[in-house]
Amino acid sequence: MSSGEDGDPRRRVPRTDTLLADTLLAAARDRLGDRVVKRAVQIAQDRVRRGELPVGRLLDTVLDSLPDAPTSLRRVINATGVVLHTNLGRAPLSEAAVAAVNTAAGYVDVEFDLTTGTRARRGRGALAALLTAVPDAQDALVVNNGAAALVLAATTLAPGREIVISRGELVEIGDGFRIPELLQSTGARLREVGTTNRTHLADYAAAVSDRTGFILKVHPSNFSMHGFTASVPVDQLATLGVPVVADIGSGLLAADPLLPGEPDAASWLRAGAGLVTASGDKLLGGPQAGLVLGTSELVGRLRRSPIHRALRVDKLTLAALEATLTGPPTPTRAALRADPTVLRGRAEHLARSLQDAGVPAAVVPSDGLVGAGGAPDLRLPGWAVALPEDHAAALRTGRPAVAARVEGGHCLLDLRCVPTVDDRALLGAVLAAAGRIDGTPPCT
Repeated sequence: MSSGEDGDPRRRVPRTDTLLADTLLAAARDRLGDRVVKRAVQIAQDRVRRGELPVGRLLDTVLDSLPDAPTSLRRVINATGVVLHTNLGRAPLSEAAVAAVNTAAGYVDVEFDLTTGTRARRGRGALAALLTAVPDAQDALVVNNGAAALVLAATTLAPGREIVISRGELVEIGDGFRIPELLQSTGARLREVGTTNRTHLADYAAAVSDRTGFILKVHPSNFSMHGFTASVPVDQLATLGVPVVADIGSGLLAADPLLPGEPDAASWLRAGAGLVTASGDKLLGGPQAGLVLGTSELVGRLRRSPIHRALRVDKLTLAALEATLTGPPTPTRAALRADPTVLRGRAEHLARSLQDAGVPAAVVPSDGLVGAGGAPDLRLPGWAVALPEDHAAALRTGRPAVAARVEGGHCLLDLRCVPTVDDRALLGAVLAAAGRIDGTPPCT
């Protein structure tokens, strides 16, 4: 071989099969699959051929480029202080729910009776757990989200008929989705009553007729109105002789002293609601789901609707929901009730460790939020570690990714939603981010 050929990087690129035989890449193939790993190898080989990458860095580059898991979704440490962060997937599942999902990933008796060998009601375990949690409900359904629960109610109970609703409850539920547009898409007609700030029982009574499918009561959840306001409670609406469908939104199944302004399913059912709809991935702390609880007659009508099949959830959701309802307290519950004194101690320990490493850090008060439209006026007292603002972007792009809160020119790390077992990982992530910012090698 001539010296010119020897200097050609294309001739020094290791063969693909040689690289794939490496122990670390073999383990990655078992974890991620051949296609992902081979593609990463080919990309790195091409970079070497173009002279963009030293051949000695090829293997490390391949390993660095591989995803942490066989999905494009990346794990994120939630240091924002927002418990139910919609952009981060809302409620993190409990260990019990994760284990249940793992079990359900294989063959399971989701709608099969192992005793008789015949077909059984789908998701009966999750439905039984839901009815145990809310004994005021006679029957229950689970669909794929809260909006789906309302769509199912409207298409079943009010096709071509009127849904009576207060103008003060024509809310936008997030990402541009609005309750009135959602309901009108089902073919139902809205009969708006009252004003934005004040609606009375007489307004509903004047609107109810033989054209009424049901009265809809919507908890506004993601905003609150104060001052000269009035609304009609469920127990009064229930006196008007037509079904009342009540959307509590947040998924609180029973009254909680921590959240006095949040309605709960049990209370509204006792007040006379025929149906209560809610989310399973908010205050309940479970997977994304829409919960429907109510009378046997109304829930039965929804169950028999042809659209119910299109809105049903899969076995993984059913498994996670059942485990959430029957298992230990959820991470959501723990984060909502985190002791400020404990949070301060953890924040001080993190700040000292960062200061010892030369990273400017200070402990500051930090109010957490419920998030996902729940209890918008409630502040959860806590503490955070304040870093220079430029750390936020570096933390988001690190491994693990860390979502912080940027406020007042600082990057705040609120530990409310960070499990204690992740404190060390968070420290490592900050040190690595600081290294990338000041140009020093990332800490490991």
